[in-house]
Amino acid sequence: MQSLVHMPPCEAMIAENLAAIRARIAAAAVRAGRDPASVALIAVSKTQPRDAVLAACAAGQVLFGENRVQEAAQKFPVPGARLHIIGGLQTNKVLEAVRLADSIDSLDRPRLSDAIAAAAEKTGRLPELLVQVNIGDEPQKAGVATADADAFIRATRLRFGTALKGLMCIPPAGRDPLPFFHHMVGLADTHGLSVRSMGMSGDFEVAVAAGATHVRVGTAVFGARPRPAEA
Repeated sequence: MQSLVHMPPCEAMIAENLAAIRARIAAAAVRAGRDPASVALIAVSKTQPRDAVLAACAAGQVLFGENRVQEAAQKFPVPGARLHIIGGLQTNKVLEAVRLADSIDSLDRPRLSDAIAAAAEKTGRLPELLVQVNIGDEPQKAGVATADADAFIRATRLRFGTALKGLMCIPPAGRDPLPFFHHMVGLADTHGLSVRSMGMSGDFEVAVAAGATHVRVGTAVFGARPRPAEA
């Protein structure tokens, strides 16, 4: 596996980027007639060094998203920060994820539910949970199929109760994301779920207009991801 070349994070740049993204989120909310405080920013810190996370925290950032549990464990916990696991989660990584994360946002299959329940019993803690919906029914993407989403959401709520907070999705690339965001908001409304994590760097303003409560932004906050080291 290739190692990564980490450049020292620029605290001023990260603070400026965060301020710019927050301003865009607020403006999108106001245009949609929403309270800007109703939309939270998850700073996606995957492949970034811990120092970048600390710099973001110093600028007031609280929520962070990581794709891989093993990488997240090298940076977190961080005082005052909350960690969301946003990438596909393998069952053999669930125990560490349950110990480390404040929220697991990629619950998408019964076997993963089984593993989370077992890990919660073993550790005595249960993170908040989001069901990931494959909102475009794309075969290459993770997430529960839209045809199965209602049944899976009901089963998840029955099993985990109030730990189930909402839904997460990634719309198909290259297509208008708005219909997919509306679909997910409708699904969340049907099940009385308040959290809708949707929207990334290229479409978060559209997601805010559609009703996102959380948007996930990475490179626009931290800059380019570290490059692989040369052999």
